[in-house]
Amino acid sequence: MRVLTGHAKLAGVMGWPVAHSRSPRLHGFWLTQHDIDGAYLPLGVRPENLGLALKALPAMGFAGANLTVPHKTAALSLVDRVSDEARRIGAINTVVVTADGKLAGSNTDAYGFLTHLQASTPAWKPGNGPAVLLGAGGAARAIVVALLDAGIGELRIVNRTASHAEALAAEFGRGVKAIEWRARDEALAGAALLVNSTTLGMQGQPALEIGLQRLPESAVVYDIVYVPLETPLLAAARARGNPTVDGLGMLLHQAVPGFAAWFGVTPKVSPELREFVLATL
Repeated sequence: MRVLTGHAKLAGVMGWPVAHSRSPRLHGFWLTQHDIDGAYLPLGVRPENLGLALKALPAMGFAGANLTVPHKTAALSLVDRVSDEARRIGAINTVVVTADGKLAGSNTDAYGFLTHLQASTPAWKPGNGPAVLLGAGGAARAIVVALLDAGIGELRIVNRTASHAEALAAEFGRGVKAIEWRARDEALAGAALLVNSTTLGMQGQPALEIGLQRLPESAVVYDIVYVPLETPLLAAARARGNPTVDGLGMLLHQAVPGFAAWFGVTPKVSPELREFVLATL
């Protein structure tokens, strides 16, 4: 049985609300596995109190914290240092209290997305062909950065609000193009990767309506939704023989850098961890 002492290392997740977060369970698994004297706590922080809560981290002896909705963008102007990747993504999801008591903000979503993709489908390579990304929100920005940094040659962004996709394409350039939502089926022609970063298909949300007939059967289909774990998109893709990647692994992998920074151990994303987190879904 793990017992905390007065030397316990502390971290947590700030959100409003925060009760739904799986992060305490996820980090708690690693803390127990590695017998670490530490705790990872859910921290319910109202938006108007975010600045105060972040500044309190060093004073309370916290090693850092994750940030979830609705704090990721607001935190950019509230920490002392921001990584280049977080600035490009436009959001922070990880804060580390440095040795000098400053707050360093980063974003591990791109890392989580790409690491899970490569671990799940080793045959996928950036040079295999174009990628199609459904959505243009915060998660989409992280995926754009991940794919561009990996060396993708062509990225087609398809979004229900065309202006949002066009803004992303204009900002990132380098082979990024915006495609209207009504042309989403046609956009799949010749693609090697299809990623859904929208909430469509999530439990309680409208269905994602898309025809996969033009998508090559070798293309990887990745849905970042993980409730349900197998979305209708993934089920349809698997039925026609496409390799599929569910969204849970992105959540698990994005947690690794923060845990390593706060608790001094680089944890592994294992089948046991996956089953432990799945038990709550």
